[in-house]
Amino acid sequence: MGKERLTAFSDGVVAIIITIMVLELRVPHGDGLGELRPVLPVFLSYVLSFVNIAIYWNNHHHLLFAAERVNGVILWANMHLLFWLSLVPFTTGWMGEHPSAHAPAAIYGTVLLAAAIAYWLLQRAIIAEHGPQSHLAAALGRDLKGNASPLIYIAAVGLAFLRPWIADALYALVALIWLIPDPRIERTLASSNE
Repeated sequence: MGKERLTAFSDGVVAIIITIMVLELRVPHGDGLGELRPVLPVFLSYVLSFVNIAIYWNNHHHLLFAAERVNGVILWANMHLLFWLSLVPFTTGWMGEHPSAHAPAAIYGTVLLAAAIAYWLLQRAIIAEHGPQSHLAAALGRDLKGNASPLIYIAAVGLAFLRPWIADALYALVALIWLIPDPRIERTLASSNE
């Protein structure tokens, strides 16, 4: 079956996730710059989550661009990813409201870890449908970033119970690693078309 409905549905869910997150931002009651200080943790957690969702959307776009077709396993793998991403607004709000608390930082990282695993499963489902010799399989190769990210998340979740700020820094590190666009899929598809 074609991938157009899957792509459109996923784009809509991501747009809703971002909308929910921004609606959680509250305007300060005063008009001075000092009034922004209490909302700074909420804003910073929003920025981190927005970047993470944008990274997933961008990579999801490239992933589905490389796919020629989808099947039922891919559809469910995609829903699994969207489930975990849909929890990001909740965990973002909780972490932003309690920036130095252990549990919100750990749960936030657990959701990011689960989303990373779900994305990996989606990649595997697409590769299984298209074969190990597919363009996507060749593009992903060893996937250092994809393999390192869950390990960093696991370390961060553990550290959240000791020092939440270290966990937050590790979550930001993973986002920074992925902020640089991954050109592997585009490069592989471009070279195969030549």
